[in-house]
Amino acid sequence: MADRVVVTGASSGIGAATVRRFAELGWETVAVARRADRLHALAAETGAHPVVCDVTDEAQVAAMAAEVEATGGATGLVNNAGGALGTESVESASNDDWRRMFEVNVLGLRTVTAALLPVLRAGAAHGGWASILNLTSTAGLAAYAGGGGYNAAKYAAHAVTEVLRLELAGEPIRVMELAPGLVHTEEFTLNRLRGDAAGARKPYEDVVPLTAEDVARVLVGAFVQPPHVNQDLIVLRPVAQSSVFHTHRGPLAPKAG
Repeated sequence: MADRVVVTGASSGIGAATVRRFAELGWETVAVARRADRLHALAAETGAHPVVCDVTDEAQVAAMAAEVEATGGATGLVNNAGGALGTESVESASNDDWRRMFEVNVLGLRTVTAALLPVLRAGAAHGGWASILNLTSTAGLAAYAGGGGYNAAKYAAHAVTEVLRLELAGEPIRVMELAPGLVHTEEFTLNRLRGDAAGARKPYEDVVPLTAEDVARVLVGAFVQPPHVNQDLIVLRPVAQSSVFHTHRGPLAPKAG
């Protein structure tokens, strides 16, 4: 079986960059997302097999998994679909926002993984190995004020990843996690701030953040390691961001001796 990987949330940002990077390296890719127009444009550009699917809809996920199996199977899965809504405090947050974040970041991840595990096992039986990588966030490793629902969802996704690694012990399926820090994509912060373009620019002022392409290079790099190498947790930040709480604004320069 040729290397073939399923990437969710593929219509923009890190997901689209990941599909492009895999394609550059000659992998067959199944690009999964809700927005058909963007997905088909990406497929035309990269040769990816497009599947329109909402990862929060179990019936659509089951149909997606059946299509993956019928069109060539898979040896890899990137659970990239996710997102944040709002920066309100725990006291003032909306349960609807929290529910949506859990549905896509946690339940969607679980649903897709469960549906594709039989396909990945078949791929491993044929090719020797399979790989799962869950894209989480440094928000799932350190909490911050205003992060409530997103912190909780990404902490949960981090926990699910660790549990899955334990449950798959003894199988030739590696389970990896990539937790990026400050990444500038066209939609993430804009969606989080409900279309506030000025507010969405502020986190990236006077700093060189990661790009979607930066994340994709590291992500795909984990897949092309020797198959017995499992990068359990990769934390990726721009040099200017030393932690969730500390981002240097302005030029970077050596201190005077």
